[in-house]
Amino acid sequence: MPAFNESKHIANVIGTMPSFVDHVLIVDDASTDNTVEVASSVRDARLEIIRRDQNIGVGAAILTGHRRAIDLGADISVVMAGDGQMDPDFLPSLLDAIVEAKYDFAKGNRFMAEGLEKMPRLRILGNMVLSFLTKAASGYWSIFDSQNGYTAIRTSTLRRLPLNRIAQGFNFENDMLVRLNIIGSRVKDVAIPARYGNERSKVRLGSFAVTTLAFLFKAFHSRLYRKYLLDDLHPFALLYISAMLLLTWSLSFSSYLIYSRLLRPELLSPSTGTVMLAIVPLFVGIQFLLTALLIDLEEGKSLTWSEGGGF
Repeated sequence: MPAFNESKHIANVIGTMPSFVDHVLIVDDASTDNTVEVASSVRDARLEIIRRDQNIGVGAAILTGHRRAIDLGADISVVMAGDGQMDPDFLPSLLDAIVEAKYDFAKGNRFMAEGLEKMPRLRILGNMVLSFLTKAASGYWSIFDSQNGYTAIRTSTLRRLPLNRIAQGFNFENDMLVRLNIIGSRVKDVAIPARYGNERSKVRLGSFAVTTLAFLFKAFHSRLYRKYLLDDLHPFALLYISAMLLLTWSLSFSSYLIYSRLLRPELLSPSTGTVMLAIVPLFVGIQFLLTALLIDLEEGKSLTWSEGGGF
């Protein structure tokens, strides 16, 4: 349970933990209020408080908790926010996806659940845009609500991930999905409504949008390189690289022709063959790109699709 200045909510959240939970780990991310003192006042033998000396980000706090879960010998590590937005009554649904349906990673999806009208409209729009971009970056095209932090993961899966290299800030959820796809983890969305009270988001939308777009662009190409080129020379890599080369040539040559025609009118109009040198690579490149994306979509579907709840 990552927590930063959650003194108003943390005690109540701890008190709602189901009895089947073996360990309750509070990771305080260098709070400046009395979050640690309030959490320590709760009498629960399962409770362990880890205090970070430096505030790096929610991702760093979650990774600290995951590492501790591995050390404790836990089978599954669940992330719940310290602000009370994640209802523990839905925890069994996340666990069932892993224990019964044999997924490696399960996450909440507020868009599949009732009560979506309670979510702030700006947050709905932001989540829809980011979820679509994360689909492309991560390769999990069937997964939505990528920013949902209510998750459960097998510790055996955590051991396969490069925990020291996962993003430690607000891009943590996006980076997790990207790296889970690279190692072929099976992921499931679980319908879980969010609870909204008087808590306030700590995200600065302007800077978050810019850094997230840059991160997702880089993550997309990093995943393609690792999964389709470095680990195995996949047809996707050949199609995607060919598409990028053809589209780059087409756009560059087309720009040159337009520039020459508009700014140097004394030149003759380009011949049909010259124009075709710009148009044909454009259409072929688009076709290659769409085919590559369809291949990636099918790859992602194989990691999320199930019939009757299992694989």
